[in-house]
Order: sequence, then C-alpha cells, then structure tokens
Amino acid sequence: MKRLVVLAVFLIGALGLLGGLSACQELRETPAEGSDRIVDWSADTIENFARLPELKAFAKHIPGARAVMVLPALVKAGFFLGAEGGSGVLIARRADGSWGYPAFYTLGAASIGIQFGIQDTETVLIIRNDGALRSIIENQGKFGADLGVTAGFYGAGLEASTTTNLRLDVLAFTNAKVGVFAGGSLEGAVLARRRDLNEAFYGQGATPEKIVLQGLYKNPKADRLRSVLGRF
Repeated sequence: MKRLVVLAVFLIGALGLLGGLSACQELRETPAEGSDRIVDWSADTIENFARLPELKAFAKHIPGARAVMVLPALVKAGFFLGAEGGSGVLIARRADGSWGYPAFYTLGAASIGIQFGIQDTETVLIIRNDGALRSIIENQGKFGADLGVTAGFYGAGLEASTTTNLRLDVLAFTNAKVGVFAGGSLEGAVLARRRDLNEAFYGQGATPEKIVLQGLYKNPKADRLRSVLGRF
C-alpha cells in the first residue's frame, strides 16, 4: 500500500511538472509564436510517422483521408484517473485533391480505469469522410456523444486496417516521444477550437469553417506541412 501511495504522489507531481512546463511555454509565447510552433511541429510529426516502421499502417490511410488532425505534443498522465491534453491542427483536402490550410484545435480527455504512467505523444487523427470533418468543424464536444463521430485509437505497432475498422469515422495513430503509459484510452476526448491561434495565424475573423471548408485564408508558413502531406 505504501508503495502505491509513493507512486501516486510521484505521478501527480510529474503531471504537475509537465503541465507547468507546458503552461510556462505558452505564457512565454504570443499566440502568433504558438501557432507557428504548432504548425512546424505538426510537419515534423508527419515526417516522423512516415519514417517509423512500426507505424507503417499510418501511411496507408493518408491517401484516402478526407482530412487529418495532427497533435504534435499530447501530454498524458494517470494513476487510475487519467488526463491528457494538447493543441494541434486540422487540415483537409481541397476539391482538387491538394491539401488546404490548417485550423487550430485543442484536444483534452479524462479517463478512469487501470492506467499508470506519464507520456508525451505525437498523435495523428485520420478523418475518413466528409460527415466526420463537418461534424468536427461545426460542433465542439466529445467524440461519439457530442460529435456523432466514431473513433478507433492505435498505438505504434498496432494494425489499423482490419475489416472491423471499416465503419470508423476516425483512426488515430500515436507515437510515444517520452515516458511510458499502460492502459487507458482517448475515450471521452473533447475537441475545442482555438480562436486565439486561428486569428493570430490568419487574421481577425478566421474560423475553422472559413479556413478548412471555404478556403478563405492562406498563410505560407503552412506550406511545409501541406508539402509533407502531399508526398503520400
């Protein structure tokens, strides 16, 4: 029992440290600096996933994707009760098949179950149809209950192309950069728009609908991310 208490205190302290470091970084950054960093890290994440042999299934799903959401630094920690969060970008294909420009989102989740550890992960959500994309853009809330979007989550080395997954709207691939995490899931994950980052990157009035669906905004700082996705 004493060991469990010590482990719980350690995990809580480590989660606080990770959250504190993240908060300090955001406090030091202006929204413009934060949006630029997230876009650059998102391009790095896609390139990293393409190189990892254990995530070879990831590349198979990009050509048929309607859109992707890239979360380059999703911090997760838990001791029976789990929490995770991080910001990223949503980017969709245009009518001609090329990639458009990204809108900014934050994902947060809490979970209960047998789960232990601390982890900093790169995560990519493969959005497989127009209905799921529109639901994410037009609504805010939880996968499943609020968005009406079904999602399956896969860690490095897990195959995500079996016939049992054909009906899923979203496939999520994760790669641990730091730490270990046993158990848990992204069930109950909530997506929220980042108005501050969207307007810092594009200008006042920029919304996910205008950026992603209507294509009314552009920023050359996102061209590297668009080019990386265009290689698939």
